[in-house]
Formats: sequence, C-alpha cells, structure tokens
Amino acid sequence: MSSIRLAIVGCGGMGHRHLYGLGELHRQGLSPFRLVAACDPNRGNAESLADDAAELFDHRPAVVTDLDALAEVGVDAIDTPTLPRVHHDVAIGALERGWHCMVEKPVGLTVRACNLIAAAAKDRPQVLSVAENYRRDPMNRLARALLDAGVIGDPRLLIHHSMGGNGNRMLISVWRHQKNQSGLLLDVGVHFTDMMEYLLGPITTVYAQTRLHEKVRINPAARGDASASNPAGVYGKWQKEMPAEFEATAEDAAYATLEFASAASGQYIEDHAIHGEGSWLRQIQGSIGSMNLPPDRRGAPLSLNIEGKEIDGEGALELVPDFHLDEATAQLFGGERLSRYDFEFPEIDRKVIATEYADFGRAILEGRPPEVGIEQGTRSVAVSYAMMESGQSGQIVTIDDVIGERIDGYQAEINDDLGI
Repeated sequence: MSSIRLAIVGCGGMGHRHLYGLGELHRQGLSPFRLVAACDPNRGNAESLADDAAELFDHRPAVVTDLDALAEVGVDAIDTPTLPRVHHDVAIGALERGWHCMVEKPVGLTVRACNLIAAAAKDRPQVLSVAENYRRDPMNRLARALLDAGVIGDPRLLIHHSMGGNGNRMLISVWRHQKNQSGLLLDVGVHFTDMMEYLLGPITTVYAQTRLHEKVRINPAARGDASASNPAGVYGKWQKEMPAEFEATAEDAAYATLEFASAASGQYIEDHAIHGEGSWLRQIQGSIGSMNLPPDRRGAPLSLNIEGKEIDGEGALELVPDFHLDEATAQLFGGERLSRYDFEFPEIDRKVIATEYADFGRAILEGRPPEVGIEQGTRSVAVSYAMMESGQSGQIVTIDDVIGERIDGYQAEINDDLGI
C-alpha cells in the first residue's frame, strides 16, 4: 500500500511528532506513504529523525539538508513541520518542483506569506494540505454532528476561554514567544480559530485587546527542571540547549469579541500568562439548548443541556444515530461512534497526527481537495492576526480586510523581516 514517496522536511520536535504519527498510521496498516527522506538544514536533526524512522519502518530514510538534494532522492510529497517563518518558502519550493505538500500550521507566518503560497498553488494539480488536527479529535467530530443536526437549535453565542501557561515559563520553545517567529497567539491561536470556524462557520469581524504580560520568560529545562512544557515528551533535548531566560516580543494574551456570518457572537479569551488557577471553557449557547466541549485531545466527553435537561456524552451520541467517524479515525481511536476515549497524551498526539496523514494520502490518491486546504488555513491565520491588528489599532477589524492585506499594520514589520 505504501506507494507515495514522502519526505519530512523539518526534523526538530514537531518533525519527530509527525514521524510518530506516520508510524501510528503504518502500524494500523492505513499508510499509503513510504518515508524516503528526512530533510533539515541541521543535519543532526535529520539524522535523529532517520534513526527513529528506522525503528518504526523496515528501512532508514535518506538524510539531506535542502530541497535540491531532496529532488535527487526522488519524492512525490513532503510534510513540512518546519519553523513557521520558512513555511512559505518550503511550500512554494515543493509546489514548483511538482510535489504534493502538507504544511504544519500556521500555514504561513503572516497572511501575506499564506497568500504567496495560495498564489503558487493556484492552477497546480498538487494537493496542498494544512496539518490542522484539533478538529479531527473524535469529540469535536461529534460536536459538529450535533450542531449540524440542530440538537441545540440555532447557535447564538460561542464562549472560548483558554487560560493557563504557568505564568512566565517558556511554552515549549523560545521561538513561540517571538513576534517574528510565530508568537503564542498565532502558534496556539490558529488551532482555536480553526475550531471556531469548524463549529460555527466563518468569522466576519473581530474587536480585541491584546497584551504582552510576561516580557521575560524562563526556561525550566535549561535549569534541569523536569516540569518544563514538553508535550508528547519529544522536546527535552532541544529545550536543554535553549537560554534559561529570554525576552519575549510577542503578545501572550488576547481578549476579543467576535461576530460570525451566521449572526452568532463569540467571546474569546486566550491567555498564556496565568499565574493562578487556569481555566477552560468552550461553550455554545443555542436557541433550544447548550453544549460544553472538553479540552481538545483529551478524550473527555462533551455535555448538553436541552431545555434544562442535562445529557452526557453517551446520551448525546444517541441524538445523532447517523454519526460515524471516518475509517482511519475509527480504526485509530477504536470505534466508529465514540462519546469518549482514554489514552495517554503521547498516544493521542500520534493518533490525531495520523489522521492528518490519512486525509493527505487519500486526497493525493483520490485526486480530491484535503479537508483543510490553503483557504481555511489562511482564514485561521487571518482571524488570529485580526485580534492582534485590532489590539494595535483599537478598531473593529474585518477578516476580509486582513485576508486582502488592507489591514496589516501589526504584520508589516514581520513581512519586512521576511523580505516579502
């Protein structure tokens, strides 16, 4: 079945997580890919990924350091979990070479970078997929089915509150705190903006305040503290080599009011600088009931309240008898109809990344668009930046103006730094 020659381009922490997701898909007998190369300008990272790949598959992929060398290996498709600031260069380079491409989110570091990728992809036959996995969580699939079935009526209000971050501690890596590298409100925010539009449709306007609360961050791993933020347990060796303390230049909190094309409203808080008790709430209020969604990639059940009656996850599942997960997700998570699941996070991480690969592979083999393409990937980036643009200008911002680059004051210096 392994007929698509694949290379992973970008072999740091996220690249290793993608490798383990590919391995999970392979173990289930669902992978249409053969990993033929590991590519990274840091050859040591590429060698590390190739070593891990040799343990997962029946071969060790070639190790190269640039796209020209990758072309000599011979590939059909690449996966691009590189640093966000080079996503557009790598994606455009892949498309120009005739390769299919899956780009890790955010698909571009700015809206302009996204638009450059879109222009390169226009009229080309290759599949261009965005690796967005929160929507692929079986609990979020169930939530969407319940909304589509009108179980809570017409959605009126979405409340999204995500508050945590361990105060002034580094979240995973230094670059996630740098404005010209990504910043937390983009790196994490695109997951949430994609989810909001996945559930309720297009967002049209944003009014936000943004803050940089913690101007100096500390890296516990550099001090030998095992409590450092290290999802899936793959970043530790890199974190130890990062500075123990550094200046943060990207905002770490956004407080926003959103308007959807459906006329629903949204209240949004994303705060990565909480010193006290953190909190999570993703709640949708509808015309006949409400829905509370669990944190993404945890497996906890959602809950409903219909006209005052509480309905748990299993009961919610009964309200959508035609709901079924796709074949790959069902096999990976253990059932076509799930109201909850129970795995440790590293395994969940592998499984949801495997679903990204499954969709990418099917899109290539079937000649169809992927679930998340450049248009939705760009929208997720644009909504995230709309909050920062609004925070800088103090004005209500339309998503169309951000996508059209008519409002880009916040992003201007990033674009200049990128040379685009």
